[in-house]
Amino acid sequence: MKNLGSQPSDAGANLSAPIQSPLMSGEAYRESLRRYKPRVFVDGRAVDSVADEPALRPGVNALAFTYDFALREELAPIALATQSRRQRVVNRMLHVNESAGDLLNKLEAVRLLCQETGCAQRYLAHDALNGLAQVSARIDDARGTTEHRARFEAYLAHVQDGDLSLGIAMTDAKGERSRRPHQQANADAYVHVVERNARGIVISGTKAIVTGGPYMHELLVMPSRNMGREDADFAVCCAVRVDEPGITIVSRPAGRPGEKLEHGDAPFSRRYGQATAVVLFVPWERVFFAGDWEHSHVLTYSYATHHRHSCIAARAGFGDLLIGAGALMCEANGLDPGATASLREPMVELIKITEGFYACGVAASVYATADPHSGSFMPEPVYANIGKLLLATQIYDMHRLAHEVSGGLIVALPGPDEDHNPATAAKLSEVLQAHPDIPYDKRIQTARFIEDLTASHQGGWYSVISLHGGGSPAAMKQEIWRNYPLGSKVELVERLLERGVLHDERRAITRNRQPGRCCDTGCTAPGQPVMVPLPERRDKG
Repeated sequence: MKNLGSQPSDAGANLSAPIQSPLMSGEAYRESLRRYKPRVFVDGRAVDSVADEPALRPGVNALAFTYDFALREELAPIALATQSRRQRVVNRMLHVNESAGDLLNKLEAVRLLCQETGCAQRYLAHDALNGLAQVSARIDDARGTTEHRARFEAYLAHVQDGDLSLGIAMTDAKGERSRRPHQQANADAYVHVVERNARGIVISGTKAIVTGGPYMHELLVMPSRNMGREDADFAVCCAVRVDEPGITIVSRPAGRPGEKLEHGDAPFSRRYGQATAVVLFVPWERVFFAGDWEHSHVLTYSYATHHRHSCIAARAGFGDLLIGAGALMCEANGLDPGATASLREPMVELIKITEGFYACGVAASVYATADPHSGSFMPEPVYANIGKLLLATQIYDMHRLAHEVSGGLIVALPGPDEDHNPATAAKLSEVLQAHPDIPYDKRIQTARFIEDLTASHQGGWYSVISLHGGGSPAAMKQEIWRNYPLGSKVELVERLLERGVLHDERRAITRNRQPGRCCDTGCTAPGQPVMVPLPERRDKG
């Protein structure tokens, strides 16, 4: 393969060339699903084969695209990464970050994937594996052991060499929200350990949101919150095959496959979508921790930070779809945004929102730091949370702006059957054509595309997952406040006011201080790898 040597995680004194781990194609992924036999229900009926179920096909298509994406030679610098500890070239969605450059390349890869699929889903595995690397190292360092690192490294090799897709089973059913896990009337509102023996653990409970659950190979079970001592049985992290005995998955359809809608067949979400699922003996080698309540917050925080960073890229890809469709709709309506201020302003606003929160993701990558225990790189938390907060609260503005430049036709247009109705088709093609150079069918196709993304059941779903995926806006605001170097700003002003106030750790507003974002002295560490050059676009002449 080309360009492997240019990848940022190749930095170091490695003497031997890395070995390529096996990579599946999209079709091989579909075939692999047929070897798994999970117990899955969709719309109240049992599913015989996940890979062949029409209601799940858009989700399977989205995952299949991620596999074919990694096989494209021109995309190798961003789609693949070198895990230097193993000297293996692996799918970037299964890579533990070794540099700020790794985070930048992951960001770009997720954006490109989501430009095509809306939500690639597979990047959640990357976020969970990076969080798990950090907590495994943290537990070992606290105990003076090596077993947690060893278990994680063995599992990471298993996942990378199998090129597996992982569903992240983190969000619990939660029961009565005012009560902690051990206080619930029904203990199965949270996943918990019910038995320990020489071979492993037995767990029970419900995970309420597992993205892509039915069409994953394995599930990573993780705690959804910080646990107290009384919640020790609920502090469990382990991996299970999706078809382990005792697991039942109740899933939504993925996208809108074959749905006969008022405004016609869904042009985007019939192809790509995602399912969310409500989901067991686990051998010890698949248990990363059980009962380690004092470390549960490490995994929760690490995963959330990585995941919010990835969400930024995912929604930037979605923003790219809206920007492109909005511009096409303006053209189809016979208008030029460059010459029409009433269209140019909302188009620029849409661009500003998309590139604004994406820039936060870039900043979070550039100012990333190495975790002191695992050595893996963590996005800078303030920028990661600001970027996610911006997209979460502005997703509705993105939809509104797309509607503003598109006009009311996106929900008022006739259904597709009229396109072929001899009694109406000819007249409709005359009266609904706007620009003489844009055929009627092209205008209508663009309108239906925007309707599917923004004004349909699927569009509303994108809004909700953008708002709450990766945590609520309140959680992001908490992390921003907790990590922001407010003390540096306060002491700056006090110095300018010549107050002569000394730094006091007991003072709440000056507790967080940071001379420079990238390090203690405000400089960039020499020799740190940076993002690899992006591949040449095929459309360049």
